[in-house]
Amino acid sequence: MKPKITLEYCPKCHWLLRSAWMAQELLTTFEAELGEVSLRPSEIAGSFKILLNEEIIFDRKLAGHFPEIKVLKQLVRDLVAPEKSLGHSDRKKIGD
Repeated sequence: MKPKITLEYCPKCHWLLRSAWMAQELLTTFEAELGEVSLRPSEIAGSFKILLNEEIIFDRKLAGHFPEIKVLKQLVRDLVAPEKSLGHSDRKKIGD
């Protein structure tokens, strides 16, 4: 079974569009690797979490910021498809 990503966002903070954009980016990048990307409104004000198979992999409150899309893609790649190249969104290798 392919992994599932859930973006849990605060609807009172109007973070739906940001969440939808991130979901689109993840679906575009990991079309073959992910089974599902879903959006879930949170009941907790100010909450923004990203879960992989219901396990939190990013929490805005703990990080103190939203993830940059490049960093989010690298995080998801490292967890679901470590061998996958992200092209221009990939990390710079040491010495480059």
